[in-house]
Amino acid sequence: MARSHKTGYVCQNCGVFMPRWAGQCPECKSWDAIVEAPPPVAHPSRPILAGGYAGQSSEVVALSAISSQPPQRVSCGSSEMDRVLGSGLVPGSVTLLGGEPGIGKSTLLLQLVGFLAQGMKCLYVAGEESREQIALRARRLGVHQAPISLFTESCVEQVLHVIQQQKPALVVLDSIQSAYSDQLPSAPGTVSQVRECAAMLVRCAKQQGITMLLIGHVTREGHIAGPKVLEHMVDTVLYFESDAGSRFRMVRAFKNRFGTINELAVFLMTEQGLKEITNPSALFLSRSEKNSSGSVIACIQEGTRALLLEVQALTDTANGSAGVRRLSMGIDSSRLMMLLAVLHRHGGVQTAGLDVFINVVGGMRVTETSTDLPMLLAVTSSLKNRPVDRSLAVFGEVGLSGEVRPVPNGELRLMEAAQHGFTRAIVPKGNAPRQGIEGMQLHVVTDLQEALTSADLA
Repeated sequence: MARSHKTGYVCQNCGVFMPRWAGQCPECKSWDAIVEAPPPVAHPSRPILAGGYAGQSSEVVALSAISSQPPQRVSCGSSEMDRVLGSGLVPGSVTLLGGEPGIGKSTLLLQLVGFLAQGMKCLYVAGEESREQIALRARRLGVHQAPISLFTESCVEQVLHVIQQQKPALVVLDSIQSAYSDQLPSAPGTVSQVRECAAMLVRCAKQQGITMLLIGHVTREGHIAGPKVLEHMVDTVLYFESDAGSRFRMVRAFKNRFGTINELAVFLMTEQGLKEITNPSALFLSRSEKNSSGSVIACIQEGTRALLLEVQALTDTANGSAGVRRLSMGIDSSRLMMLLAVLHRHGGVQTAGLDVFINVVGGMRVTETSTDLPMLLAVTSSLKNRPVDRSLAVFGEVGLSGEVRPVPNGELRLMEAAQHGFTRAIVPKGNAPRQGIEGMQLHVVTDLQEALTSADLA
């Protein structure tokens, strides 16, 4: 049979289309990810997907004539999830939750559905597990008596048909990679299937005002499997984070059309499911009573929440055969090497010939620059074997010329530190509050040398 001239090849990781097969993708550089793409199939008419969003007609309207009232929110029954979603779920929104296998994605959503089913009609669509498996999990979580409708199906056309019949207010799909469309000949999980199924589900949610929660698998690199366009289609993208062997789970918002990004929810995995931790600072500050060197408390901000966490450093003589090592857990390693050079040049602290290890206690991954100053103080404390005062909290960005720069929301960070009993703080000059903080002594610094002196490390 003659091959169609429209047939080509597509990368399963990035979705780039190419006319010829190649062993390595020219865009994302991944190997063995190129598969044959079938010729485009003419889609039959889809009454359920016709028209505009939220039941509106497809017509041109003036922007000023559209109501701009804030969307109505629905509480998830978990203050942590409400925070990361932006005060709750929005009707007609589509949320994508990704994470490693076994981290708790299905457990979390089944718990949320168990609470929401008390006040709205919920449909749980499972494409990877049997009814008995889901029932066993629901019994373990204590939600087996909740009025949840369960449908085990992977065909997206069948799912849309059931949604049209049942008319639920909330739909959970586990998972988007297991869904497939009969109109495409490719296997479930391929780029074309994921993209098409997601587009159909998103349009259904927008048209009928259904809140939809999708579970997504992740690749070996930690990204949601499938084309990147999947994350562009949905309204909210949440990622599960956890260290190997840890019972703590963190859910972070990387995209949110109805709230702020980088919000963080912290949970504890138990036999009865995920238990929310409303005061994560107390969790990250669970230190030993012994006052040891190389430990400094940093004030960071995740979304709208200020957090306190412990930054640990260890310096040791490098093994000549292995070379000097610079390793960090929870902080960018390249930034660590840059700051060590600043510490030497402007702080007079030499780390050449030493191994330097940095760890953020609790498995947190910090992306903001407020941990620059705590990290350098921890390195100096470990090198000089001189403990830092346990009542001291630190934050500040360090520039290449040794200056200490302010960071956003300094007063909010100081209030969080004072609430947990800290009586001293080293802060950049630009973050010094005008009225001060009751019960807290502030050390206002402008450069790295002043910070070392304030911490008794000069």
